[in-house]
Amino acid sequence: MKRIIAPSVLSADFGHLERDIKMLDRSQAEWVHVDVMDGVFVPNISFGFPLMKPMRKATNKVLDVHLMITAPEKYVTRFVEAGADYVTFHYEATDNIAECIDLIRKAGAKVGISIKPGTEPQVLDEWIDKIDLILVMSVEPGFGGQKFMPSAIDKCAYLDKVKRERGLHDVIIEVDGGISAANSRLLFDAGAEALVAGSSVFGAENPEQAIIDMLNS
Repeated sequence: MKRIIAPSVLSADFGHLERDIKMLDRSQAEWVHVDVMDGVFVPNISFGFPLMKPMRKATNKVLDVHLMITAPEKYVTRFVEAGADYVTFHYEATDNIAECIDLIRKAGAKVGISIKPGTEPQVLDEWIDKIDLILVMSVEPGFGGQKFMPSAIDKCAYLDKVKRERGLHDVIIEVDGGISAANSRLLFDAGAEALVAGSSVFGAENPEQAIIDMLNS
């Protein structure tokens, strides 16, 4: 199974964003995670298209864009055009899941669907064979630095079981929220392949070593 760390630039130093992105480029992180929040779907606002293009120029790593926004179907194509390799939208944020999937595919990116902590993974049973990634939130979306919710481990195990039963080996299970070297092994063992880490990377004395510690947990 893959082991991918996707540091979240939401926890980077925005005054030195290029420096922090270049650090990720040197590191063993394969992905760069970009959290987009609209202040409606979640009670916080982050960044959007203006920062996407400079981030795309600053790194050759996979740009993993997580949309925490209402009506994502209105915007997904623009995020692909701005450089996203993966675009993940929330199951709870739209009634037009099929349309979102189709728009992201047609624009040329890979498709992800995310579920909040209160949403059971079974809701994705009908969609799992149509997407490339499932993002399990292990905190309430909207703010960094929250405590990890262990219920995410059982959700990963369930989704991994469905993947195996259906032969969907290329679908990646990703987890986001409160992740560090203290719990990364539990998630990898449960079937997760990509872990989003924010404060545990950018708040570390040695961010590159923190990434290695999670990979080797």
